[in-house]
Amino acid sequence: MEIAGTFDNNLKELEKISGSKIFFRGNSILIKGNKKANETVKDAIEYLIERFKSDQKIDRNDIISSLNKDFMKEKKNKSNVHVLDEVIKTPKRSVIPRSKKQKEYVKSLKTSQIIMSLGPAGTGKTYLAVAVALSMLLEKKVERIILSRPAVEAGEKLGFLPGDMKDKIDPYLRPLYDSLYDLLDYEKIQKKIDSGEIEIAPLAFMRGRTLKNSFAILDEAQNATETQIKMFLTRIGENSKLVVNGDPSQIDLPNKNQSGLAESQKILKEIKEISIINFDHKDVVRHPLVTKIVEAYQKNTNDKG
Repeated sequence: MEIAGTFDNNLKELEKISGSKIFFRGNSILIKGNKKANETVKDAIEYLIERFKSDQKIDRNDIISSLNKDFMKEKKNKSNVHVLDEVIKTPKRSVIPRSKKQKEYVKSLKTSQIIMSLGPAGTGKTYLAVAVALSMLLEKKVERIILSRPAVEAGEKLGFLPGDMKDKIDPYLRPLYDSLYDLLDYEKIQKKIDSGEIEIAPLAFMRGRTLKNSFAILDEAQNATETQIKMFLTRIGENSKLVVNGDPSQIDLPNKNQSGLAESQKILKEIKEISIINFDHKDVVRHPLVTKIVEAYQKNTNDKG
């Protein structure tokens, strides 16, 4: 069966996470394990079959989501029309938000001018924003994408680093490149970077600019000061969207009190044109172990508090 994946990798992943054993016999499927796990696996396989029938690529995140009870419960309560409305289509893959908060986030990315999202790693803050930005660029709804991060490890003082500017900034921006390459072929991304349709730059390079017909994303904003976040948000121009993403639990600044992300959220929460999305561990869609790690650290933080 095609959904089993190359060398049955999808099947093996289902078995590994669920603890059940799965056997394909022609067009029949046999699931062995405890009753509760078997029901979960059955629902997961039905979901994966539907994805395959709709010509959507099945990857590891789909396997993980298919075994997420909250995700599957919501899928059952929605019609296919609603599901299709949530799809972000890019040339290499169709991206589907996998939790209630992710759906809310994607809706905000499509409808709001300014979006702030806060939450732990693995919740899709960056990936979903890049996917929506790329789809809007390809549909000519915006003229360019601007991806930015604070180069905190360099203290934003890039002149002290060896090499030309590209050599200096690339290591800090690599996760943004990774998201782009996952959604569009390498050669096409490079052409758009060369043409200026996609720009990837440190936050310091945003100063003094007005961004028109653009989709700009500030990633790792927990490492930006309140002044820097204000500077970024006030770059907005005609027909533009600005996204600010960050994880308040992963501040790399020498003085953690310098982070302006949480304070900016408080300051801006009453402005209706700004959407603010708060993710938590329930929205993590990476390996199940990542969720457990996030929960453990969050519990430790709460205990200290």
